[in-house]
Amino acid sequence: MNTISPPVSQEAATPIVIVGHVDHGKSTLIGRLLYDTDSLPDGRVAQIVESSTKRGLSVEWSFLLDSLQIERDQGVTVDSTRIPFRLGQRQFVIVDAPGHRQFLRNMITGAADAEAAVLVVDAAEGAQEQTRRHAMLLRLIGIRHVIVLMNKVDLLDYDEAKITASEKSVAALLKQLEIEPTLFVPASAREGDNIASRSERMAWYKGPTLTEALALVPAPSSRSDLPLRLPVQDVYRFDAQRVVVGRIERGRISIGDSVVIGRHGTVAKIATIESWHTAPQTSAIAGQSVAITLEPDVIPDRGDLLFPPGEAPLQGARVRARLFWLRQEPLRVGESFRLRLATAEHQVTVASIDSVVRLEDLTEHPADVVPPEGFAEITLAVSETMQFDPFLPGTADGRGVLVDRNQQIVGGVPLIGVAEIARGTKAIHPTGSTVSTWDRAQAKGHHGGVFWMTGLPGAGKSTIARAAEVQLFSRGVDVSVLDGDTLRAGLCSDLGFSEADRRENVRRAAAVARILADSGQVVLVALISPTVADRELARQIVGDEFHEVFVDTPQATCESRDPKGLYAAARAGKISGFTGIDAPYEAPAKPELRLATENRDAAASARDLVTFIAETTALDRKAAPAT
Repeated sequence: MNTISPPVSQEAATPIVIVGHVDHGKSTLIGRLLYDTDSLPDGRVAQIVESSTKRGLSVEWSFLLDSLQIERDQGVTVDSTRIPFRLGQRQFVIVDAPGHRQFLRNMITGAADAEAAVLVVDAAEGAQEQTRRHAMLLRLIGIRHVIVLMNKVDLLDYDEAKITASEKSVAALLKQLEIEPTLFVPASAREGDNIASRSERMAWYKGPTLTEALALVPAPSSRSDLPLRLPVQDVYRFDAQRVVVGRIERGRISIGDSVVIGRHGTVAKIATIESWHTAPQTSAIAGQSVAITLEPDVIPDRGDLLFPPGEAPLQGARVRARLFWLRQEPLRVGESFRLRLATAEHQVTVASIDSVVRLEDLTEHPADVVPPEGFAEITLAVSETMQFDPFLPGTADGRGVLVDRNQQIVGGVPLIGVAEIARGTKAIHPTGSTVSTWDRAQAKGHHGGVFWMTGLPGAGKSTIARAAEVQLFSRGVDVSVLDGDTLRAGLCSDLGFSEADRRENVRRAAAVARILADSGQVVLVALISPTVADRELARQIVGDEFHEVFVDTPQATCESRDPKGLYAAARAGKISGFTGIDAPYEAPAKPELRLATENRDAAASARDLVTFIAETTALDRKAAPAT
């Protein structure tokens, strides 16, 4: 076990996050800042000069941060970088948060604990789309002190009128988000103007330099005076003694203090604060990792909160949250995730989308979906009652993230409060399995997945699916087939063939397929699903395990087969709305697998399908989750 950390020093570093549109100069700014304040290790400047010279460039301060070759080649910062930094006797931690859209996921964790932010804006270009996104994110995670650095003013010839006009446009944007910037600093990171020394080329500017502005940022407020919150990370057993470990997020503990254990509400006393290779401890405060024993010897679970009697967190099974959605696909009501909050994980389902922010004008509107990389307020239904504190800037309270089945962070969700159940609300609380998809894959020898087979009536979807089922089963693969007619004979027997009923048929099939895939099965869905919109709905429901298979058979061949006599009936006017006759079929443009069946028998097509499935669901396709 690790040695217990010492109490947090009163001189704890102040985290400062630096954000802004790609190419507006964040990395250059940080490099220049470190250089101007003598914060670079010996020999590093020479390395920067050498690297810049090799590329035929003037000194590129961004090379300090973009140390990975791929980042230098692409010219973008890939991940968040935390850099210790000092101004006089004051310690800071600079967080360089990525600007490129696909790297915003890292910004959520990179900026989460920042006390202040520097929003870098190219004075010549003004606010861009990413500027709006980053400003929204600063609001979302509750950054209280925002310094706007109007960078690259050398491109405006240091002209006061042009710079002031650009500042006003950015100020108007931030005002819409209820962000009041602490200061606007006109600067040139490349040239060093107003970074650590006052610019002689902007005598009209009377405000502080960037370093002076940073020095004025208030130190992190002490969390030790707030009510205790100690999330349980784990419980270890040493002989007859159980040791509870975790990090104190706020408040303090002392031997003899009474604490309440999680939702079951057992009250215990702090019996000991364990230490190894250090002096005995009788108390600890926010920021420390601790190992304690309790009296009586109760057994908390990982994720339980320890808190003082009479000062409990909120508790509920429906939670209101703000959302920064990170996936490239829309978020819809009914999707399920894991909510990570401190050391706890909860199975949650999106119960409602309450409002969505329109980025063009930063106004909120009702909506049925959250667009890719969108901002919204949502309600989450939790599989069991959870305890939490509402989001509070400057603390870890309420800072949650949504995680998909592949353990990827897909959204940041500061929790606002408990959602009341309105009259008529469907109070649905789905429960999540404690058996992970990785554990299932190890037991079965393959991953689960949904292989959605689409094609014209008579294309051979069901025949190929059943042949593939036999081959997969003989290999020991856990496989199921959801055939369109079979579904309509049971689960979907109440549906007709209107556009709405067809869509509902697809929705039900996709929902069942996802449940089966989540249990580790390979699922073959043989369904006409004639429109792109229907198949996109299925993909949204199933998620990343959805694989579109186009059974590509010419209509003439399908009609010549006509195994059920449906084409003939449609031609005779006995069936209306029949796909391929008087209803359209929209072929997939880019299916994951295309099976051209003309002049090929079903067995050959099934072998191709089985090969694709085996490659897609192989155990080495995904790495094991980190432990």
